[in-house]
Amino acid sequence: MSEKQMTMPQLGESVTEGTISQWLVSAGDTVKKYDPIAEVTTDKVNAEIPSSFEGKIIKLHASEGDTLPVGEPICSIEIAGNEATGEAETTTEAAESRQKTKQSMKKRYSPAVLRLAQEHDLDLEKITGSGRDGRITRKDVARFLEAEPAQASENLNPAAGMQPAASAGGYAGAVAGQAAAPEAKHSAIKSEAGDRVIPLTGVRRAIAANMLRSKHEIPHAWTMIEVDVTNLVNYRNQVKNAFLKKEGHKLTYLPFFMKAIVAALKEFPRMNSTWAGDKIIEKRAVNLSLAVASEDALYVPVIKNADERSVKGLAFAVDELAARVRENRMSPDDMQGGTFTVNNTGSFGSIQSQPIINHPQAAILSIESIVKRPVVVNNMIAIRDMVNLCISIDHRVLDGLITGRFLARIKELLENVNPENTPIY
Repeated sequence: MSEKQMTMPQLGESVTEGTISQWLVSAGDTVKKYDPIAEVTTDKVNAEIPSSFEGKIIKLHASEGDTLPVGEPICSIEIAGNEATGEAETTTEAAESRQKTKQSMKKRYSPAVLRLAQEHDLDLEKITGSGRDGRITRKDVARFLEAEPAQASENLNPAAGMQPAASAGGYAGAVAGQAAAPEAKHSAIKSEAGDRVIPLTGVRRAIAANMLRSKHEIPHAWTMIEVDVTNLVNYRNQVKNAFLKKEGHKLTYLPFFMKAIVAALKEFPRMNSTWAGDKIIEKRAVNLSLAVASEDALYVPVIKNADERSVKGLAFAVDELAARVRENRMSPDDMQGGTFTVNNTGSFGSIQSQPIINHPQAAILSIESIVKRPVVVNNMIAIRDMVNLCISIDHRVLDGLITGRFLARIKELLENVNPENTPIY
């Protein structure tokens, strides 16, 4: 027998640390190679860590909520002698031990699961777990509540009503790393009767930490420009049905905006930069980060080399990323390498917003809702399709002059959209 240590992996090229959001194993558990052992959250992605070995968990070196640097040990595993030869343990005793482990895992609940059960007075014995060896996860509880609200109310756990509800402040106080200090001042906030206490997920913690870091480190400046996109609206209306029939995808306005944005980024590379302490780095690749919302979180996956894609290519890329977010198929690579962020707030009907920069990028642009407004054209009042483009910039990297020129170029490209100079393919 020998002992091996698993360390915090590097889940991305610029990731230096990760937070253990949930352990999926405990000391004494037997695991197979590639079995998920923990959920880890970084400022880029939320992912499961698979075991690198087959054996028994001896010790967990970190608690849920702890933030560890890449390479720091997270757990120790006792490896069977035949692990080195790649032979699996096949004895009857080992199989039986595994089956006892399976039974115990079903009743081993994470703090997030327990809090949800207490909040909704649920009997966890009634819920089928989808985790390793049948363990009930937070998503299992959420699905149960969403799909069976009536059943959930019938399956009351009589003991749950006698237990004190977890306070929001108490849970926030457990958050480690860069979010710990700012959240500490909320420790005195208590929930009252009738309040709904929502435990922080790993993704929500990562969003909070990254947004806080962005606002603390980056001096934000903001401006807005309005654009007449009547030509774009007419053009898209002319081709959308044929595009859907031919390609099987809807043609929205977003890829047209993205095409204009990447063209302007190529002309104004300073907008495609990052602050590096003692220097500014203009990125060669134009990789568009796209803010995509799920039910309870915001992801920012990346379209690599967006400047090399046609309107059709951008439309397909947007659909694929949105599907990955909805189906929880995001990988660390999907979130890496973004150089400029686009936020399609107009899809919610917003007409003006002030987005927070996606650290360590230098700018984020929000595309607001297209609305019909009376405007003056050639000294006459006309009804036109208008849209506001709102941009937040890192004032260490960018000034009003270059930002204004950048927005003016986007405006020019969008206002002159037509079949001749804006091909779909």
